Amino acid sequence: MTTATLQATADHDLYEMAVTQWKQAAEAIDLEPWIQTILEQPKNELMVHFPVKMDNGEFRLFKGYRVQHNNILGPYKGGMRYHSAVKIDEVKALATWMTLKCALVELPLGGAKGGVKFDPALLSESELMRLTRRFTHALGDNIGPEYDIPAPDLGTNPQTMNWMMDTYMNASASNNRYKNRNIVTGKTLECGGSEGRYKATGQGIVFCIEAWAEDRNVDLPKCTFVVQGFGNVGSNAAKLLELHGARMLAVSDRYGAIHNSQGIRAAKLLRWVAQGRQLVDYPDADKIPEEELMSVKADILIPAALEEQIHSKNVDQLQFRLIAEGANGPTTLEADRVLQERGVDMIPDILCNAGGVIVSYFEWVQNRICESWEEKEVDAKLERKIKRAYRRTFELSGERNLSMRTAALACALKRIQAAYRQRQIFP
Repeated sequence: MTTATLQATADHDLYEMAVTQWKQAAEAIDLEPWIQTILEQPKNELMVHFPVKMDNGEFRLFKGYRVQHNNILGPYKGGMRYHSAVKIDEVKALATWMTLKCALVELPLGGAKGGVKFDPALLSESELMRLTRRFTHALGDNIGPEYDIPAPDLGTNPQTMNWMMDTYMNASASNNRYKNRNIVTGKTLECGGSEGRYKATGQGIVFCIEAWAEDRNVDLPKCTFVVQGFGNVGSNAAKLLELHGARMLAVSDRYGAIHNSQGIRAAKLLRWVAQGRQLVDYPDADKIPEEELMSVKADILIPAALEEQIHSKNVDQLQFRLIAEGANGPTTLEADRVLQERGVDMIPDILCNAGGVIVSYFEWVQNRICESWEEKEVDAKLERKIKRAYRRTFELSGERNLSMRTAALACALKRIQAAYRQRQIFP
Protein backbone atom coordinates (compact mmCIF):
# COMPACT_ATOMS: atom_id res chain seq x y z
CA MET A 1 0.00 0.00 0.00
CA THR A 2 1.46 3.34 -1.00
CA THR A 3 1.49 6.46 1.12
CA ALA A 4 -1.10 8.01 -1.17
CA THR A 5 -3.37 5.00 -0.59
CA LEU A 6 -2.93 5.29 3.13
CA GLN A 7 -3.85 8.96 2.97
CA ALA A 8 -7.11 8.08 1.22
CA THR A 9 -8.32 6.23 4.32
CA ALA A 10 -8.46 9.48 6.31
CA ASP A 11 -11.43 9.98 8.62
CA HIS A 12 -12.07 13.70 8.08
CA ASP A 13 -11.26 16.72 5.99
CA LEU A 14 -7.86 17.98 7.13
CA TYR A 15 -8.92 21.58 7.74
CA GLU A 16 -11.95 20.42 9.71
CA MET A 17 -9.58 18.34 11.83
CA ALA A 18 -7.26 21.30 12.50
CA VAL A 19 -10.14 23.57 13.54
CA THR A 20 -11.70 20.89 15.76
CA GLN A 21 -8.36 20.37 17.52
CA TRP A 22 -7.75 24.03 18.39
CA LYS A 23 -11.38 24.62 19.35
CA GLN A 24 -11.10 21.89 21.97
CA ALA A 25 -8.13 23.78 23.39
CA ALA A 26 -10.00 27.09 23.11
CA GLU A 27 -12.78 25.66 25.23
CA ALA A 28 -10.29 24.47 27.82
CA ILE A 29 -8.92 28.01 28.34
CA ASP A 30 -12.19 29.92 27.70
CA LEU A 31 -10.80 31.71 24.66
CA GLU A 32 -12.94 34.73 23.87
CA PRO A 33 -15.45 34.14 21.03
CA TRP A 34 -14.21 37.16 19.07
CA ILE A 35 -10.69 35.73 18.95
CA GLN A 36 -12.07 32.36 17.89
CA THR A 37 -13.96 34.08 15.09
CA ILE A 38 -10.73 35.62 13.79
CA LEU A 39 -8.85 32.31 13.91
CA GLU A 40 -11.57 30.28 12.21
CA GLN A 41 -10.44 31.30 8.72
CA PRO A 42 -7.11 32.40 7.23
CA LYS A 43 -6.56 36.08 6.64
CA ASN A 44 -5.57 35.50 3.01
CA GLU A 45 -5.96 32.62 0.55
CA LEU A 46 -4.09 33.05 -2.71
CA MET A 47 -4.41 30.75 -5.74
CA VAL A 48 -2.31 31.34 -8.85
CA HIS A 49 -2.10 29.65 -12.24
CA PHE A 50 1.16 30.04 -14.12
CA PRO A 51 2.70 28.59 -17.30
CA VAL A 52 6.00 26.72 -17.40
CA LYS A 53 7.97 25.79 -20.50
CA MET A 54 8.91 22.11 -20.38
CA ASP A 55 12.08 20.58 -21.75
CA ASN A 56 10.27 19.38 -24.89
CA GLY A 57 9.21 22.94 -25.71
CA GLU A 58 5.59 22.50 -24.67
CA PHE A 59 3.90 24.69 -22.05
CA ARG A 60 2.04 23.38 -19.01
CA LEU A 61 -0.22 25.34 -16.68
CA PHE A 62 0.34 24.75 -12.96
CA LYS A 63 -1.78 25.66 -9.94
CA GLY A 64 -0.14 27.08 -6.83
CA TYR A 65 -1.38 28.20 -3.42
CA ARG A 66 -0.26 30.44 -0.57
CA VAL A 67 -2.45 30.61 2.52
CA GLN A 68 -1.62 33.19 5.20
CA HIS A 69 -3.49 32.20 8.34
CA ASN A 70 -2.57 34.75 11.00
CA ASN A 71 0.15 37.35 11.67
CA ILE A 72 -0.76 38.84 15.05
CA LEU A 73 2.62 37.70 16.44
CA GLY A 74 4.79 38.53 13.43
CA PRO A 75 5.38 37.93 9.71
CA TYR A 76 3.76 34.90 8.12
CA LYS A 77 6.04 31.85 8.07
CA GLY A 78 5.60 28.44 6.51
CA GLY A 79 6.76 25.88 4.02
CA MET A 80 6.19 25.41 0.32
CA ARG A 81 5.37 21.87 -0.75
CA TYR A 82 5.44 20.24 -4.18
CA HIS A 83 3.10 17.25 -4.27
CA SER A 84 0.38 15.81 -6.46
CA ALA A 85 -2.11 15.84 -3.56
CA VAL A 86 -1.77 19.55 -2.72
CA LYS A 87 -5.20 21.19 -2.33
CA ILE A 88 -6.58 24.30 -0.66
CA ASP A 89 -8.04 22.67 2.47
CA GLU A 90 -4.76 20.85 3.12
CA VAL A 91 -2.81 24.10 2.79
CA LYS A 92 -5.29 25.91 5.07
CA ALA A 93 -4.85 23.23 7.75
CA LEU A 94 -1.06 23.37 7.53
CA ALA A 95 -1.09 27.17 7.74
CA THR A 96 -3.30 26.99 10.83
CA TRP A 97 -0.96 24.55 12.53
CA MET A 98 1.98 26.80 11.66
CA THR A 99 0.33 29.76 13.42
CA LEU A 100 -0.10 27.63 16.53
CA LYS A 101 3.36 26.07 16.27
CA CYS A 102 5.11 29.45 16.15
CA ALA A 103 3.04 30.67 19.09
CA LEU A 104 3.78 27.55 21.14
CA VAL A 105 7.56 27.85 20.79
CA GLU A 106 7.38 31.64 21.29
CA LEU A 107 8.62 32.81 17.91
CA PRO A 108 7.72 36.33 16.69
CA LEU A 109 6.11 34.81 13.61
CA GLY A 110 2.69 33.95 12.24
CA GLY A 111 1.55 31.00 10.19
CA ALA A 112 1.38 30.36 6.44
CA LYS A 113 1.73 27.49 4.00
CA GLY A 114 1.90 27.08 0.25
CA GLY A 115 2.45 24.63 -2.53
CA VAL A 116 2.07 23.58 -6.12
CA LYS A 117 -0.02 20.63 -7.23
CA PHE A 118 2.22 18.24 -9.22
CA ASP A 119 4.62 15.32 -8.75
CA PRO A 120 8.18 16.71 -8.63
CA ALA A 121 9.62 13.28 -9.42
CA LEU A 122 8.21 13.60 -12.95
CA LEU A 123 10.05 16.85 -13.78
CA SER A 124 13.69 17.39 -14.67
CA GLU A 125 15.88 19.71 -12.61
CA SER A 126 15.66 22.43 -15.25
CA GLU A 127 11.86 22.13 -15.31
CA LEU A 128 11.75 22.34 -11.50
CA MET A 129 13.89 25.48 -11.62
CA ARG A 130 11.63 27.16 -14.18
CA LEU A 131 8.51 26.13 -12.24
CA THR A 132 9.92 27.51 -8.98
CA ARG A 133 10.91 30.80 -10.57
CA ARG A 134 7.54 31.21 -12.28
CA PHE A 135 5.71 30.39 -9.04
CA THR A 136 7.80 32.90 -7.08
CA HIS A 137 7.17 35.55 -9.72
CA ALA A 138 3.43 34.80 -9.69
CA LEU A 139 3.32 35.29 -5.92
CA GLY A 140 5.03 38.68 -6.31
CA ASP A 141 4.61 41.00 -3.33
CA ASN A 142 2.39 38.49 -1.55
CA ILE A 143 5.64 37.22 -0.01
CA GLY A 144 8.49 39.27 1.44
CA PRO A 145 11.24 39.11 4.11
CA GLU A 146 9.20 41.21 6.55
CA TYR A 147 5.79 39.92 5.45
CA ASP A 148 5.72 36.22 4.48
CA ILE A 149 8.81 34.00 4.53
CA PRO A 150 8.60 30.60 2.76
CA ALA A 151 10.68 27.53 3.66
CA PRO A 152 11.16 23.98 2.37
CA ASP A 153 8.50 21.34 2.90
CA LEU A 154 7.44 18.07 1.30
CA GLY A 155 8.91 17.82 -2.20
CA THR A 156 11.10 20.92 -1.87
CA ASN A 157 14.64 21.36 -0.57
CA PRO A 158 17.45 23.92 -0.11
CA GLN A 159 17.96 24.15 -3.88
CA THR A 160 14.30 25.11 -4.29
CA MET A 161 14.78 27.85 -1.71
CA ASN A 162 17.90 29.10 -3.50
CA TRP A 163 15.87 29.51 -6.70
CA MET A 164 13.06 31.29 -4.86
CA MET A 165 15.50 33.64 -3.17
CA ASP A 166 17.38 34.40 -6.39
CA THR A 167 14.15 35.10 -8.28
CA TYR A 168 12.84 37.44 -5.59
CA MET A 169 16.19 39.22 -5.19
CA ASN A 170 16.56 39.80 -8.93
CA ALA A 171 13.11 41.37 -9.02
CA SER A 172 14.26 43.85 -6.34
CA ALA A 173 16.11 47.13 -6.78
CA SER A 174 19.84 46.45 -7.10
CA ASN A 175 20.77 48.62 -4.10
CA ASN A 176 18.40 46.63 -1.85
CA ARG A 177 18.96 43.19 -3.32
CA TYR A 178 20.93 41.63 -0.48
CA LYS A 179 18.55 42.97 2.13
CA ASN A 180 16.12 40.41 0.73
CA ARG A 181 18.28 37.33 1.30
CA ASN A 182 15.96 36.38 4.17
CA ILE A 183 12.95 36.17 1.85
CA VAL A 184 13.18 32.39 2.39
CA THR A 185 14.81 30.08 4.91
CA GLY A 186 16.17 26.57 4.49
CA LYS A 187 18.74 27.71 1.90
CA THR A 188 22.13 26.11 1.34
CA LEU A 189 24.95 27.44 3.53
CA GLU A 190 26.61 29.12 0.56
CA CYS A 191 23.43 31.07 -0.20
CA GLY A 192 22.82 32.26 3.35
CA GLY A 193 21.44 29.18 5.07
CA SER A 194 22.04 28.22 8.69
CA GLU A 195 24.21 25.52 10.17
CA GLY A 196 22.00 22.78 11.59
CA ARG A 197 18.97 23.61 9.44
CA TYR A 198 19.13 20.38 7.41
CA LYS A 199 18.60 18.27 10.56
CA ALA A 200 16.60 20.76 12.61
CA THR A 201 13.21 19.03 12.50
CA GLY A 202 14.72 15.64 13.28
CA GLN A 203 16.89 17.17 16.00
CA GLY A 204 13.85 18.81 17.57
CA ILE A 205 12.02 15.47 17.60
CA VAL A 206 14.89 13.85 19.46
CA PHE A 207 15.11 16.72 21.96
CA CYS A 208 11.39 16.21 22.68
CA ILE A 209 11.88 12.45 23.07
CA GLU A 210 14.73 13.14 25.50
CA ALA A 211 12.40 15.32 27.58
CA TRP A 212 9.70 12.63 27.50
CA ALA A 213 12.17 9.95 28.58
CA GLU A 214 13.28 12.11 31.50
CA ASP A 215 9.68 12.74 32.60
CA ARG A 216 8.69 9.08 32.31
CA ASN A 217 11.95 7.74 33.73
CA VAL A 218 12.55 5.80 30.51
CA ASP A 219 15.98 4.37 29.71
CA LEU A 220 16.34 5.73 26.17
CA PRO A 221 19.33 3.51 25.19
CA LYS A 222 17.11 0.46 25.72
CA CYS A 223 14.26 1.78 23.56
CA THR A 224 13.23 0.53 20.14
CA PHE A 225 11.53 2.66 17.51
CA VAL A 226 9.78 2.64 14.13
CA VAL A 227 9.94 5.44 11.55
CA GLN A 228 7.28 6.02 8.91
CA GLY A 229 8.82 8.20 6.21
CA PHE A 230 12.61 8.09 5.72
CA GLY A 231 12.94 11.53 4.15
CA ASN A 232 14.82 14.44 5.67
CA VAL A 233 12.81 14.48 8.90
CA GLY A 234 12.56 10.75 9.51
CA SER A 235 16.14 9.90 8.55
CA ASN A 236 17.68 12.61 10.72
CA ALA A 237 15.46 11.72 13.69
CA ALA A 238 16.43 8.06 13.31
CA LYS A 239 20.14 8.79 12.99
CA LEU A 240 20.16 11.11 16.02
CA LEU A 241 18.04 8.77 18.14
CA GLU A 242 20.41 5.95 17.25
CA LEU A 243 23.24 7.95 18.85
CA HIS A 244 21.41 7.49 22.16
CA GLY A 245 21.63 3.71 21.72
CA ALA A 246 18.01 3.21 20.66
CA ARG A 247 17.35 0.63 17.91
CA MET A 248 15.22 1.13 14.80
CA LEU A 249 13.18 -2.02 14.10
CA ALA A 250 11.25 -0.93 11.00
CA VAL A 251 11.12 1.97 8.56
CA SER A 252 9.28 2.95 5.40
CA ASP A 253 9.37 5.44 2.55
CA ARG A 254 7.07 6.08 -0.42
CA TYR A 255 8.17 2.82 -2.09
CA GLY A 256 7.71 0.35 0.78
CA ALA A 257 8.79 -0.82 4.23
CA ILE A 258 11.49 -3.00 5.80
CA HIS A 259 11.88 -4.71 9.18
CA ASN A 260 14.61 -6.34 11.25
CA SER A 261 13.87 -7.46 14.82
CA GLN A 262 17.59 -7.10 15.66
CA GLY A 263 17.68 -3.50 14.49
CA ILE A 264 18.37 -1.47 11.34
CA ARG A 265 21.31 0.91 11.45
CA ALA A 266 19.86 4.28 10.48
CA ALA A 267 23.19 5.83 9.48
CA LYS A 268 24.05 2.84 7.30
CA LEU A 269 20.59 2.85 5.68
CA LEU A 270 20.91 6.57 5.00
CA ARG A 271 24.19 5.97 3.16
CA TRP A 272 22.50 3.20 1.16
CA VAL A 273 19.64 5.47 0.07
CA ALA A 274 21.99 8.40 -0.61
CA GLN A 275 23.73 6.23 -3.22
CA GLY A 276 20.52 6.12 -5.23
CA ARG A 277 19.40 2.67 -4.10
CA GLN A 278 15.93 1.78 -2.90
CA LEU A 279 15.15 1.48 0.80
CA VAL A 280 13.17 -1.73 0.16
CA ASP A 281 16.29 -3.34 -1.37
CA TYR A 282 18.38 -2.80 1.77
CA PRO A 283 20.14 -6.14 2.36
CA ASP A 284 20.16 -6.10 6.17
CA ALA A 285 16.37 -6.11 6.61
CA ASP A 286 13.30 -7.90 5.28
CA LYS A 287 10.74 -6.24 3.05
CA ILE A 288 7.26 -6.11 4.60
CA PRO A 289 3.90 -4.79 3.36
CA GLU A 290 3.73 -1.10 4.23
CA GLU A 291 0.46 -1.54 6.16
CA GLU A 292 2.28 -3.92 8.55
CA LEU A 293 4.66 -1.17 9.67
CA MET A 294 2.11 0.13 12.20
CA SER A 295 1.73 -3.32 13.78
CA VAL A 296 5.44 -3.72 14.63
CA LYS A 297 5.86 -3.73 18.40
CA ALA A 298 8.30 -1.05 19.62
CA ASP A 299 8.59 1.67 22.26
CA ILE A 300 8.37 4.70 19.95
CA LEU A 301 6.67 5.46 16.65
CA ILE A 302 7.83 8.47 14.63
CA PRO A 303 5.31 9.18 11.85
CA ALA A 304 7.27 11.47 9.52
CA ALA A 305 5.37 11.14 6.25
CA LEU A 306 2.04 12.65 5.18
CA GLU A 307 -1.03 13.68 7.14
CA GLU A 308 -3.67 11.31 8.55
CA GLN A 309 -1.55 8.17 8.52
CA ILE A 310 -2.85 6.95 11.91
CA HIS A 311 -6.60 6.53 11.51
CA SER A 312 -9.60 4.45 12.54
CA LYS A 313 -8.63 1.53 10.32
CA ASN A 314 -5.15 0.98 11.75
CA VAL A 315 -5.08 2.54 15.22
CA ASP A 316 -5.94 -0.75 16.93
CA GLN A 317 -2.79 -2.31 15.47
CA LEU A 318 -0.45 0.14 17.18
CA GLN A 319 1.77 -1.29 19.94
CA PHE A 320 3.83 1.73 20.95
CA ARG A 321 4.40 3.48 24.25
CA LEU A 322 5.02 6.88 22.61
CA ILE A 323 4.03 8.50 19.34
CA ALA A 324 6.32 11.40 18.42
CA GLU A 325 4.63 13.21 15.54
CA GLY A 326 7.30 14.23 13.06
CA ALA A 327 4.70 14.92 10.36
CA ASN A 328 1.95 17.52 10.46
CA GLY A 329 -1.45 16.10 11.34
CA PRO A 330 -0.50 12.39 11.15
CA THR A 331 -3.24 11.30 13.59
CA THR A 332 -6.95 11.71 12.86
CA LEU A 333 -9.46 12.80 15.49
CA GLU A 334 -10.88 9.29 15.89
CA ALA A 335 -7.46 7.70 16.24
CA ASP A 336 -6.36 10.40 18.68
CA ARG A 337 -9.32 9.63 20.92
CA VAL A 338 -8.55 5.89 20.87
CA LEU A 339 -4.89 6.47 21.73
CA GLN A 340 -5.84 8.74 24.66
CA GLU A 341 -8.22 6.10 26.01
CA ARG A 342 -5.45 3.50 25.78
CA GLY A 343 -3.00 5.77 27.60
CA VAL A 344 -0.49 5.99 24.75
CA ASP A 345 1.89 8.92 25.26
CA MET A 346 1.89 11.57 22.55
CA ILE A 347 4.23 14.41 21.61
CA PRO A 348 1.93 16.37 19.27
CA ASP A 349 3.02 17.70 15.91
CA ILE A 350 3.02 21.43 16.69
CA LEU A 351 5.56 20.71 19.43
CA CYS A 352 7.42 17.67 18.16
CA ASN A 353 8.28 18.92 14.67
CA ALA A 354 8.80 22.58 15.61
CA GLY A 355 12.58 22.28 15.29
CA GLY A 356 12.37 23.16 11.61
CA VAL A 357 10.62 26.49 12.06
CA ILE A 358 12.73 27.34 15.12
CA VAL A 359 15.98 27.02 13.17
CA SER A 360 14.35 28.72 10.17
CA TYR A 361 13.76 31.65 12.50
CA PHE A 362 17.43 31.50 13.54
CA GLU A 363 18.41 31.61 9.85
CA TRP A 364 16.13 34.60 9.26
CA VAL A 365 17.74 36.42 12.20
CA GLN A 366 21.27 35.59 11.06
CA ASN A 367 20.50 36.98 7.59
CA ARG A 368 19.06 40.18 9.09
CA ILE A 369 22.10 40.86 11.27
CA CYS A 370 24.69 39.50 8.80
CA GLU A 371 25.97 36.81 11.14
CA SER A 372 26.63 33.08 10.86
CA TRP A 373 26.31 30.92 13.98
CA GLU A 374 28.16 27.66 14.55
CA GLU A 375 26.15 24.43 14.58
CA LYS A 376 26.72 23.88 18.31
CA GLU A 377 25.25 27.31 19.04
CA VAL A 378 22.25 26.64 16.82
CA ASP A 379 21.65 23.24 18.45
CA ALA A 380 21.94 24.70 21.94
CA LYS A 381 19.45 27.47 21.17
CA LEU A 382 17.08 24.94 19.59
CA GLU A 383 17.28 22.61 22.57
CA ARG A 384 16.52 25.39 25.05
CA LYS A 385 13.56 26.70 23.08
CA ILE A 386 11.88 23.39 22.24
CA LYS A 387 12.40 21.86 25.68
CA ARG A 388 10.92 24.97 27.31
CA ALA A 389 7.87 24.53 25.09
CA TYR A 390 7.72 20.84 26.04
CA ARG A 391 7.90 21.73 29.73
CA ARG A 392 5.10 24.31 29.46
CA THR A 393 2.93 21.81 27.62
CA PHE A 394 3.63 18.97 30.05
CA GLU A 395 2.89 21.15 33.07
CA LEU A 396 -0.38 22.51 31.64
CA SER A 397 -1.39 18.96 30.70
CA GLY A 398 -1.00 17.90 34.32
CA GLU A 399 -2.58 21.02 35.84
CA ARG A 400 -5.72 20.93 33.66
CA ASN A 401 -5.90 17.17 33.03
CA LEU A 402 -5.57 17.76 29.28
CA SER A 403 -4.06 15.59 26.60
CA MET A 404 -0.64 16.72 25.43
CA ARG A 405 -2.13 17.82 22.11
CA THR A 406 -4.81 19.96 23.72
CA ALA A 407 -2.29 21.34 26.21
CA ALA A 408 0.12 22.32 23.42
CA LEU A 409 -2.65 24.04 21.50
CA ALA A 410 -3.84 25.76 24.67
CA CYS A 411 -0.34 27.12 25.35
CA ALA A 412 -0.24 28.49 21.80
CA LEU A 413 -3.70 30.04 22.03
CA LYS A 414 -2.84 31.73 25.33
CA ARG A 415 -0.02 33.62 23.63
CA ILE A 416 -2.22 34.61 20.69
CA GLN A 417 -4.98 35.60 23.14
CA ALA A 418 -2.62 37.88 25.05
CA ALA A 419 -1.58 39.67 21.85
CA TYR A 420 -5.16 40.26 20.72
CA ARG A 421 -6.23 41.44 24.18
CA GLN A 422 -3.42 43.98 24.25
CA ARG A 423 -3.60 45.16 20.64
CA GLN A 424 -7.36 44.89 20.04
CA ILE A 425 -8.74 45.32 16.50
CA PHE A 426 -8.01 48.22 14.14
CA PRO A 427 -9.81 50.54 13.63
